[in-house]
Amino acid sequence: MSAASNRSKADQDPATWLPSAAGYRCQYVTDWVADKLRWGLSIDADEQMALAQTLGQCPDRPVTVIPAR
Repeated sequence: MSAASNRSKADQDPATWLPSAAGYRCQYVTDWVADKLRWGLSIDADEQMALAQTLGQCPDRPVTVIPAR
């Protein structure tokens, strides 16, 4: 991710920001979900809808969660 891309994202969640490179979106949202699960973080309704919509375009993409220590 470039510095400019990172600045455009700021602290937004997938409901308001997704990578401009469509080929990276599946990886981005699966990583997002894995991090939320790993740390037991909540997901609001808008975020959940955006994640579900994006993941629907990522058939058979696993979400790998590394347990927190």
